[in-house]
Amino acid sequence: MTFAKHLKYNILFLFALVFFGNIFAEKNNTKETEKEFNVSEMIMHHIKDAHEWHLWGPEHGGTSIYLPVILFDNGLKTFNSSNFYHGPIVEQKDSITGEVSEFYLGKGPAAGYALCHEEIYILHEGKLEFKEGHPHNVQPYDFSITKNVVSLFFGTFLVLVLMLTVASFYKKNGAVAPKGLAKFIEPLILLVQDEIAYTNINHNKYKKFVPFLLTVFFFIITNNLLGMIPLLPGGANLTGNITVTLFLATLTLLITVFSGNKNYWRHIFATPGVPIPILIIMVPIEIIGIFTKPIALMIRLFANITAGHIIILALISIIFINKSLAWGALSVPMALFISVLELLVAFLQAYLFTMLSALFIGAAVEEDHH
Repeated sequence: MTFAKHLKYNILFLFALVFFGNIFAEKNNTKETEKEFNVSEMIMHHIKDAHEWHLWGPEHGGTSIYLPVILFDNGLKTFNSSNFYHGPIVEQKDSITGEVSEFYLGKGPAAGYALCHEEIYILHEGKLEFKEGHPHNVQPYDFSITKNVVSLFFGTFLVLVLMLTVASFYKKNGAVAPKGLAKFIEPLILLVQDEIAYTNINHNKYKKFVPFLLTVFFFIITNNLLGMIPLLPGGANLTGNITVTLFLATLTLLITVFSGNKNYWRHIFATPGVPIPILIIMVPIEIIGIFTKPIALMIRLFANITAGHIIILALISIIFINKSLAWGALSVPMALFISVLELLVAFLQAYLFTMLSALFIGAAVEEDHH
C-alpha cells in the first residue's frame, strides 16, 4: 500500500517534469544548434498575445492553430498567420546598439510585412529597421483575430451557457431548491446581488445595476480560471492583458459618470461647506479622482493575474537554468503552491473588481442625507 502510494506520487512528479520540459524546450527550425535557454523570452511567449494558438512542441515548428490576420493598409487585407510563422526567420542588427533581433518575414499574401514580437510592421524597402531594440517601421491597422480574441469569444460563450442553463432551470421548475449547476451558480449570484450591490448601492436603485455587476463578476472569474491555462499548452492570458482590463474599467467609469446625480456632481465641483479658496485646490483633485479610480481597477486586475503566471513560469525555469532535474524537487512543489494561490486570486480579483465598481456607482447615485 505504501509502495503504491509513493509510486503514484513519483509518477506524477516525473510527469510534471517531462510535461513542463516539453513546453519550455526551445528549438530553432532553421538551425541545427540549440539556443541558450532565455527565461524572459519563454515567459513572454506564454503570457503575451499571439497570432497563432500554440498547442505543443517547440516554439518554432511545433503544433499550432494559425489564426486569421486582418489588416487595413491601402485597403482591407486578410490572410492566414501561417504566412508569417512558416516564412523565413530573419536576423536584423540594431543601428544603434548593434544587438541582433529576429523577426518573421511574411510570404505569399503576407509579402511586404514582418511579424516581430507579435506586432505586424510594413517593410521599408524590404527591411525592418531597429532602433534601441524596437522596430521603427510603420504599422498597419491590425484587426486580427488573435489568441486573446478567440479566448474572449470562448469565455463569453461559456458565461452565456452557464447563465442560460441556470435561467432555464428556474424558468422550468420555478422557485425550488437549486440542483446541478444551479446549486453552484446561485450562491455566487446572491453574493453579488445581496453582499455587493445591495450593500454598496442605494437600496432603491441597486437592482438596475445588478445585471452589469453579475456580468462583470462572472466574466472575470471565468476568464481568470481559463487564464491559468497559459501554463499548459493552448492557453490564453485574457485578464492578464491590460487592454481587456482597461475596457472593463472604462465600463465602470461610464456607468458611474452617467449615473451620477446632482448630489454627486455637487460634491465634486462645489462641496458644501468648503471655502472657495479650498475648492480651487479640491476640484482638480476630485476630477482626477474620477479617472484614477477605474485606473486602479484596471491595474489591480492586470498586475495580479500577470504576476501569478510569471512567478510560476519563473519557478519552473529554475530546472532549465541549472540544467538539472534535481531542482524540480524544489521548483515544482513551489509552483504547485503558487498555482493553488492563483485559484484563490482568481475569485478574489473578480470579487474586488465587482465590489469596487459597486462602491463607485453607489457613491454616484447616493442621495443627499441633509
